[in-house]
Amino acid sequence: MVTVLSSHKGGSGSLFSGLIRNQALAEPVQPIALGMAGLPFWASTLVVLPVFVQAPWVREQPFTSCLFGLVLLSVGVITNSIAPKQWKDFGALLVGFSGSWLAGSLFWGWLAIHPLLHLPVEAFALPLAITGLGTRWRLGCAFYLASLLGTAFTDLAMALTGVMALWPAVIGASASDATGLLQDAAAYVLRPTSLLTVTATGVIIVQFVQYCRSRSSLSAANDKAWAVAAAVLLTTLLIDGLFLLLSLLAPELSGLV
Repeated sequence: MVTVLSSHKGGSGSLFSGLIRNQALAEPVQPIALGMAGLPFWASTLVVLPVFVQAPWVREQPFTSCLFGLVLLSVGVITNSIAPKQWKDFGALLVGFSGSWLAGSLFWGWLAIHPLLHLPVEAFALPLAITGLGTRWRLGCAFYLASLLGTAFTDLAMALTGVMALWPAVIGASASDATGLLQDAAAYVLRPTSLLTVTATGVIIVQFVQYCRSRSSLSAANDKAWAVAAAVLLTTLLIDGLFLLLSLLAPELSGLV
């Protein structure tokens, strides 16, 4: 206000420049985090990454895939600790992603033929994730927990539709036989009762997404955990739909055969 009054004597140009200076002081420019994309975008990208990178990798080299999970964890911790402020959140996100990556490597590398072990293995870091929600690792914990919730819904839908019973046969079959078996398993989902189950599961996930987005809009500006959780759940739903489509039309691209 003082700047505006003192500039008024110099004419309208001085008044205008005074207003600009006041606005600049009142609204400092915030650094752009993670380039041009926000955390929800990167969270979604990390959900998609295992489909195209981890799935083929873990089939051939499960041990090195597990080691890469430890690399992700180390990079996440280091980034969160010493990187510039706008990249610290991405470091926390990587820590959560490393938990999902490690669990996926363990299960798909050695236990894939046992579908009932899928969720317990994925949940190996659950106590740490719940505890970490109150720490600087909140974003990573939100990513991991949302990913785990999406996995739980997917496995539940598979169990209710009868697809899970066919899982061991698909995993244990040769590449040539697995293609037909996977198509048969996917066809189970097209039965009326199965479609109803899958649709209901999708609706519930969408409700969770909307809830997380609502909480994100109400939470503090520096709390991005709810937005990350919403992005992870929505991307999981889209990936499940894509997987079903590929299983029906192009099983060789599904990542399972």
